Amino acid sequence: MSDFPTKARVVIIGGGVVGTSSLYHLAKKGWTDCVLLEKNELTAGSTWHAAGNVPTFSTSWAIMNMQRYSTELYARLGEEVDYPMNYHQSGSIRLAHTKERVQEFERAHAMGRYQGIEMEMWSPEEAKERYPFLETHDLEGVLYDPSDGDIDPAQLTQALAKGARDMGARILRFTPATGVTQHQDGTWTVHTGKGVIDCDYVVNAAGYYAQRVGEWFKPYGGRTVPMMVMSHQYLLTDEIPEVEAWSKAHGGSKLPLLRDVDISYYLRQEKHGFNLGPYEPNCKAHWDTDADPMPDDFSFQLWSDDLDRIEDIVTDAMERVPLMATSGVSRVINGPIPYAPDGLPLIGPMPGVKNAFEACVFTFGIAQGGGAGKVLAEWIVDGATEWDMWAVDPRRYTDYTDHDYCVKKGMETYGNEYSMHFPYHEWPAARDKKLSPVHSRVKELGGVMGAYNGWERANWFAQPGDDVSEESTHTWGRSGPWEQRIKEECEAVRDHCGVLDLPGFSRFMVKGEGAAEALRGLVTGGLPKVGRINLVYISDPRGRILTEMSCVRMGEDEFMMITAAPAQWHDRDLLQNVMPAGVTVEDVTTTRDTLIVTGPKSREILSGLTDADLSSGWLTHQSATVAGQPAYLIRVSFAGELGWEVHALNEHMPAIYEAILAAGAKPFGMYALNSLRIEKGYRAWKGDLSSDYSLLEGGLERFVKLDKPQDFPGKAAILSERQQGVKKAFVTMTVDAGDCDAPYMSCIWQNGEIVGETTSGAWGYRVGKSIALGMIRAELANPGTELEVEIYGEKRRAIVEQDQPLWDPANERLRA
Repeated sequence: MSDFPTKARVVIIGGGVVGTSSLYHLAKKGWTDCVLLEKNELTAGSTWHAAGNVPTFSTSWAIMNMQRYSTELYARLGEEVDYPMNYHQSGSIRLAHTKERVQEFERAHAMGRYQGIEMEMWSPEEAKERYPFLETHDLEGVLYDPSDGDIDPAQLTQALAKGARDMGARILRFTPATGVTQHQDGTWTVHTGKGVIDCDYVVNAAGYYAQRVGEWFKPYGGRTVPMMVMSHQYLLTDEIPEVEAWSKAHGGSKLPLLRDVDISYYLRQEKHGFNLGPYEPNCKAHWDTDADPMPDDFSFQLWSDDLDRIEDIVTDAMERVPLMATSGVSRVINGPIPYAPDGLPLIGPMPGVKNAFEACVFTFGIAQGGGAGKVLAEWIVDGATEWDMWAVDPRRYTDYTDHDYCVKKGMETYGNEYSMHFPYHEWPAARDKKLSPVHSRVKELGGVMGAYNGWERANWFAQPGDDVSEESTHTWGRSGPWEQRIKEECEAVRDHCGVLDLPGFSRFMVKGEGAAEALRGLVTGGLPKVGRINLVYISDPRGRILTEMSCVRMGEDEFMMITAAPAQWHDRDLLQNVMPAGVTVEDVTTTRDTLIVTGPKSREILSGLTDADLSSGWLTHQSATVAGQPAYLIRVSFAGELGWEVHALNEHMPAIYEAILAAGAKPFGMYALNSLRIEKGYRAWKGDLSSDYSLLEGGLERFVKLDKPQDFPGKAAILSERQQGVKKAFVTMTVDAGDCDAPYMSCIWQNGEIVGETTSGAWGYRVGKSIALGMIRAELANPGTELEVEIYGEKRRAIVEQDQPLWDPANERLRA
């Protein structure tokens, strides 16, 4: 082929809606010398049989942003690229059977309003007026979204492809990629049956084949893509005269798309009949065993019907809309849909691999495709995305996502597609993937466990007779069997001494000549002296917050960098990508465990167990023995009390833990730690610390050294922002919160206007108040300013507090 492109800036593997959207958005940003490879025809994977629904609803800020952008793009795309589009924004109604579901809707309603989506809360009677065929007798409320609707997936994909081609990008159909080779300089060669293409970046957008494509990247630092494939069915009914009459009477409009989320299905008008799509609990995985292998090519293919699986849901839908029972089934679609363990896609840098990205495993690819292309193009071209996209970042998963985990979690997520994500609820499937060396002892003490980057940690400690059932956690409120126990745990830390087992603290040993200078060029502030520890921050090119690490300086060019458990692969890549030859970054996370030993009696507890110098000041560290075992002590406490982190190899930790318990320390869990840290105003990663905010907006200027010679990422942007002034400011608020504390991204109001959002919220048991951290307009960030925080539909009075910790504002207890 004489016109076969041998060079490109970016090669995208996969020609579904996400791949073509990525190509289109790269071209829109001026990168027109990009190539998309599709082994068959465009849309041949999940795209061609997708139902094509385009909702904006989500309780994830990132996902709602992405889906909202898709609706905005699709509304103008046909005209923009001169291609006919069947896009119906019919609106949708979501049905709530319970008060808890209404509270979820109220939260999404507020988030949508903040993003400019004109959602409305309706009574069941109002829904009946708009949807006369609907039974509403058992409903508590309804959420209406006017921007919801459906689109033809094939037309959408072809429109994006046309737009990309018109700007100069190339699409090669019937050109399967067969492998990749990375060169010393980080560039790539992508191999095909028709020739090779040299490029700067590669994107895996291979849909349900993404795991196979991902294997090609393993020699260059990659891993097995965390995913599985579900069998998803939807059925189409024959045409119904009453539906046709309604449409004609309403100018050809369609009925609003109906979602009965408590039963778990959507029901959409399709021509003059219905399209019913269930997410059934007794679901079926495919291509998940050796007896059911994935075929080499499943293009434009479906599986046989399996209606017995969805019979109960179909029956319920007929009771909800009796008109549906008057029609027969004309067709059943049963096709493959890829699922990541949490049901969200993988968009962003490929973990461990330079210059490679993922845009794959989309369960709702039509709804998210437009936004996904925008996000991916920003990541590649700009090195940063407009919105914080950690919710979909591939690095949110690490080494615990084996095949068993992916299949079990994928099926759990599918079967609970519309389930509510309550704050104290833990999903039970595929647990115990990573265990602390004292896990069995923690459980014996009553630990009620939660999973953190695959690691099992105690959320709280139950006493005999406490209700630890999954059902007890189905509430948005703080009240439950855990509440009294959290209070007791916080009081033990306040008055005596608590011990928290914290497996999975991400740790990296950075050493070698040039390590210190490389770190100075990466972090925004200064490095500690040898023997000291401090917090360091890394920003993106816009001066926004990428991460926070504890920097423990062991020698002139030797550091231990400690970061949050979920940040393991995210922060590993940040460190590895800047280190010069001769400097090693060793991930020692799995070989060590950590105990937080904290409270006014912690020095007394430890003094009988260790040879460490416990008079050594705050923010120092030392090697020592504890209970006769070698350990490392760091004088810090995320709980805001006198305390130490005790780090030790896994094999040494059981003896240390037992000795600390025997000396009188009370075990406490992650829920208590969250309460304790919020009273100190300590930020949590990817809530309070996210790339939605700059370091200056986050109140972190003391961690920025603009006068140092190193040109760290974001330096120019931070300097410019400091000269111009910040638009938002980070504040601590106390809230008259009622039964529920403020969740992430609750709207903050003043005088009927949204003026900011919460970044985290919890009850402070030492101060006896509900606390919210948040971002508000800078001019309002004055102590005593009265605001309102909207919590599940209720506006609750809030007060901006002094820019200091609510608990122990002078840090006297911490430094004791």
